[in-house]
Amino acid sequence: MYSPSDAIACLRKAGVPVTHQRIEIARVLFSAPVHMSADQIWEQVKRSAPEVSRATVYNTLKLFSEKQLVRELFVDPQRIVYDSTTTPHFHLYNMDTGEVRDLAADEIEVIGAPRLPEGVELQEVDVIVRVRNRGA
Repeated sequence: MYSPSDAIACLRKAGVPVTHQRIEIARVLFSAPVHMSADQIWEQVKRSAPEVSRATVYNTLKLFSEKQLVRELFVDPQRIVYDSTTTPHFHLYNMDTGEVRDLAADEIEVIGAPRLPEGVELQEVDVIVRVRNRGA
């Protein structure tokens, strides 16, 4: 189980000011690898900290993303999920169920990088494989 002291250490290492709300959000995100929407995170946080508002969760997720504690995945135009694994990897997104899962390193390979315009540098490559259930 990801303890409050684990969350505090993680937040301090990233330079994030520690608050009770941020500790609770970190516990939800970092207890295990997750791909959750902000509302799913809020629902989980409310179980242990019912006073935490939806706005606090959204603002904290923005901060965590800026500090590279989580990655924002834009899985479709209406859905963003937050990925607690920040090392480079790829995803499988089931458009019917909403499930997002990591793809194993040996399941997909990207070779090469695009030619970039002058004055820019590559930040990251996101690969999301979108699938539907058969017959759906």
